[in-house]
Amino acid sequence: MEEMETLAAWLKTSERVVAFTGAGVSTESEIPDFRSSGGVYESIRKQYGQEPEVLLSHDFFMQNPAVFYDYLRRYLVFPDAEPNDAHKAFAMLERQGKLSAVVTQNIDGLHSKAGSQTVYELHGSVYRNHCLSCGRRYGLDVVLEAPSVPQCACGGMIRPDVVLYGEGLDSATVEGAVRAIERADLLLVAGTSLAVYPAAGLIDYFHGEHLALLNKSGTPYDRRADLCIRAAAGATLRAAMEQAGLWEDAC
Repeated sequence: MEEMETLAAWLKTSERVVAFTGAGVSTESEIPDFRSSGGVYESIRKQYGQEPEVLLSHDFFMQNPAVFYDYLRRYLVFPDAEPNDAHKAFAMLERQGKLSAVVTQNIDGLHSKAGSQTVYELHGSVYRNHCLSCGRRYGLDVVLEAPSVPQCACGGMIRPDVVLYGEGLDSATVEGAVRAIERADLLLVAGTSLAVYPAAGLIDYFHGEHLALLNKSGTPYDRRADLCIRAAAGATLRAAMEQAGLWEDAC
């Protein structure tokens, strides 16, 4: 397959790869991509009487924390999910000195679980939580074990370190992501339709040699890309890395 040969060649010769990932990267880990799953969206609407975007807004969280946490536990937290070949591929490339960073829109923590060290989580992570009153830090367990709204030892309400609708992205995270993308010679965009802004706009900072899009559907950036592969990211990356002699079978 010519496209696979091209991707394999780029992976072999590139020295500053940056991965930009979205929800589609985690579907191979059995985490649903709600944006492309109409049936799931419809069931959420019927169950809560609200759009998922409303349920994940700052205002809704502050006004209806019990409903927010019920939704989060049912649809956004997957503690048993394991990294798939896409997450593993990026971790391998980083260990090999080829990949400089992962920039992700995902909040599932799977890139870090796979072993990636430099990960810019644009929308935060469900694995990090803090008290709104005293700032004390908590892991995911406190959210999963709470009967309703998790409470801090001081009595304050705990919230996840995720960017809700109506909130801005963390400036330090964005700055780090922009620096990595600006310096990249290969930008691998995987599992995202590039429809969520401002995160998707970070692609505009790339001026390197090759832009590769690995996504099952089209994106607004397809015409600008040097390579578009319509397939699952994990299977594609593993095949390309095996062809390039970069895949580590022990991982």
